[in-house]
Amino acid sequence: MSRFKIGILSGICLTIIGCNQHQPVVVKQPVKDTAGKITVSQTIPIWAGHIPDEGLIKGTETYNDGMVSNVSNPTITVFTPAVKNTGAAIVVFPGGGYKKLAVELEGSEICRWLASIGVTGILLKYRVPDSGPHHDDSCDCQKDPLRPMALQDAQRTVGLLRHQAAKWKIDPGKIGVMGFSAGGHLVADISTNYKKRVYAPVDEADRQSCRPDFALLFFPGHMLFHTRQPYDLNPDLPVTPQTPPTFLLQAGNDPVDTIQNSLVYYIALKKAGVPAEYHIYAEGGHAFGYRKTSQHIKNWIKLPVADWPRLVETWLHTIHMIREGEAE
Repeated sequence: MSRFKIGILSGICLTIIGCNQHQPVVVKQPVKDTAGKITVSQTIPIWAGHIPDEGLIKGTETYNDGMVSNVSNPTITVFTPAVKNTGAAIVVFPGGGYKKLAVELEGSEICRWLASIGVTGILLKYRVPDSGPHHDDSCDCQKDPLRPMALQDAQRTVGLLRHQAAKWKIDPGKIGVMGFSAGGHLVADISTNYKKRVYAPVDEADRQSCRPDFALLFFPGHMLFHTRQPYDLNPDLPVTPQTPPTFLLQAGNDPVDTIQNSLVYYIALKKAGVPAEYHIYAEGGHAFGYRKTSQHIKNWIKLPVADWPRLVETWLHTIHMIREGEAE
């Protein structure tokens, strides 16, 4: 069944809530951290003028305790290493079930860590709600979006970064994507649906390839949607040998997005011959970020899963996105 026919930080922050629903909530001024090792950009709208399918997101953008809702004007915030820049960059997609975005735990905190190891972190505040496959309370069922707005924003961002690579001091051949929960699904979406834009191109940035050079998925969701048989993958995620090298990580006791979600994607990657690394932990739950979890799990930081940043850095070395000695 067609995915489009079913229906549907760190730095100096200023919170703005106004009557214009397209006004971004968090405005960041360019600032270096106290050690002078990271430069954080302003929030930057990704669309030049008209936003595709404008008007589908209703209401005023709001921020509450690290979560952003009703995002109608997608933006990026760039966390640039001020020293030992490796040239690699990763666009980070926070989770939130395509309903809201965990822009701190699974966003700015991740980007700040990436910059600390010499990788430019780009926080994408993509449109929500209902901008990707989501749970509909009215029917207690899964639905596809009316239009693939989150994928539109992801494709636009990768192309924009390649077009402006020199400006952001990044290598256009070292741009990856990283996502958590629903953001993990979005990583798989752009990793398998990059050949054609799902919106009408607007400028030169849209002439650039939007295929990520590598991908990282953490406890992804929506990978079993539209499937009937065990170990089948969502058919809207057509894995091929050209799907980028992929890193997956999840806790086996995840109570929200079960282990089957990451498992079926790994199986599809292996069948297609895509280089893939898969880490499963007995404990860890759902919705964790850099050295922190949103769930009430005693001594979470002492669990093996909390050591995931070291694994990611090692993997980035093995796929030659960063070299030994670059990210000291």
